[in-house]
Amino acid sequence: MAQAAAVAKPPPSTAQPPPGKERRRRRGAGANPRRLPYLLIAPAALLMLGFIAYPVVSVFSYSLRHYNPTKPWRNGFAGLDNFVTAFTDDPDFWRTLGFSLQWVAVEIVLQLLLGLALALLVNQTFVGRALARALVFSPWAVSGVLTSTIWLLIFNSQTGITRYLADIGIGSYGTSWLSDTGTVFPAVVVAELWRGVPFFAILILADLQSAPKDLYEAAEVDGASRLRRFLHITLPHLKDAIILSTLLRAVWEFNNVDLLYTLTGGGPAGETTTLPLRIASVAVDSHDFGYASALTAIAFVILLFCSLLYLRLSKFGGQDT
Repeated sequence: MAQAAAVAKPPPSTAQPPPGKERRRRRGAGANPRRLPYLLIAPAALLMLGFIAYPVVSVFSYSLRHYNPTKPWRNGFAGLDNFVTAFTDDPDFWRTLGFSLQWVAVEIVLQLLLGLALALLVNQTFVGRALARALVFSPWAVSGVLTSTIWLLIFNSQTGITRYLADIGIGSYGTSWLSDTGTVFPAVVVAELWRGVPFFAILILADLQSAPKDLYEAAEVDGASRLRRFLHITLPHLKDAIILSTLLRAVWEFNNVDLLYTLTGGGPAGETTTLPLRIASVAVDSHDFGYASALTAIAFVILLFCSLLYLRLSKFGGQDT
């Protein structure tokens, strides 16, 4: 019986599927895992594309039109008229653009130097280092409006720092640094430094934590001074962090609105009016959304060109030669 059952049992099938079907099966099984990450991030990517692309396209579209809701009879296609007006017939455009560049240059240089110094300081080992780091980083956690309110109280002519200086014979009572064309720029620079320096300190300190300790030990054994170790080890190691932080902060400072608007409103006499503040004034006060869109498009192109040029010249992410 066992022999009969063995004879009756059909042998295992050795037939192979057609070569084409097998290749398609393997290709499908291998492709799905590779496509899965893209499918998972597709909804978020589409939403981000919509939120980014639609405003940009809308701004460039409005920049080619005369669009003022209060004067609908003048609305229509303008071509490049808004851009021609900005470059040839609007002196406020050049004045505000020049102040924006000055504002960015002063802020970025001072914030970088002070942030680097603070990062190097709190990177040392000393008693109370954790508290010192918390105090250094705390201004970055304060909102822009609250920062403006703090500095409005500090610069208040009746209860602020100028009153206490007048009490000791420096200056006069009732002086307001924010309303004087000679002192308003240093005043707003100091206020923005208080908020911006921690950003550089945070990024630079984070990069300092990964600095190669063996290089410092070897340089110290070779007799290298602190300055030489800083110039030849620390700075090259911090190169990418400095490039990235200065680029991000430059874009943010160029688009700064909250602090300047709250402290000075662009005054006195337009001394602290940046290009974004000028755009807001044209759009909100004058309701000229077509011309404001043209100014926004110009600012966008300027930032994009300067960012790409800066990354190219600084060789961000490249190896030092």
